[in-house]
Amino acid sequence: MKLFISPGACSLAPHIALREAGATFDAVKVDLATRKVETGEDFLAVNPSGKVPALTLDSGETLTENPAILLYIADQKPEAGLAPRDGTMDRYRLLSRLSFLGSEFHKAFVPLFTPGTSDEAKAAATTAVKNHLAALDKDLAGKEHYAGAGFSVADIYLFVMLGWPAHVGIDMSAYPALGAYCGRIAQRPAVGAALQAEGLI
Repeated sequence: MKLFISPGACSLAPHIALREAGATFDAVKVDLATRKVETGEDFLAVNPSGKVPALTLDSGETLTENPAILLYIADQKPEAGLAPRDGTMDRYRLLSRLSFLGSEFHKAFVPLFTPGTSDEAKAAATTAVKNHLAALDKDLAGKEHYAGAGFSVADIYLFVMLGWPAHVGIDMSAYPALGAYCGRIAQRPAVGAALQAEGLI
C-alpha cells in the first residue's frame, strides 16, 4: 500500500493507524501547493481533488477520505482492535464519531488555514473551533477513549486534529481533559513513530 501524506495534515491519522495495525506501506509526501508528489508525479492523477490522504491499495485502487481509509485499515487488521466488529452498535457509534470529525470539526478549521480569509471569518471560525473543543473536553472528562471502551481509529483521528488549535493561536490549557487525553495518546509507540517520520518531533 502507498499512503499519500502532507506532514501534520489529517493524513497523519491513517499514517498512525497503519503503524498501529502493523501494516506494510510506503508513506509518500505531497506538496499541496503544487499538487506534486515527492517523486515528481502529478498527485491529481491519484486524487483529482488534490487532497490528502489518499491510500493506493496493492490492487491499484485508491481510497480517499479519512473515515473510509481508517475503517479500511482497521478491517484489514482486526487483530489490532482499532474498530468494533461490523454490524454492532459500537461500530455505528464509531462511525458517528468519525463522521463528526471528518465534517463538522474539520470544516471549522478550514478558514483558519486558508490564506486570505477575512478577520471576521477567522473570528467566527475560532469561535466554532472553541465551541467544539469545549464539548469534546466535557465529553472526554473522566474517559480514556473517544468512541467506546477501547482505543480506536477515532482516537487517532481526534488526536491528530487536537494538534491543530495551537497552530492557529488557540490556547489548549482551557481544555484540561483534552490535554490529558492527548498526553496519553502521544505515549503510544506507533504515534511517536509516525510523528517522527513526518518530522513533527
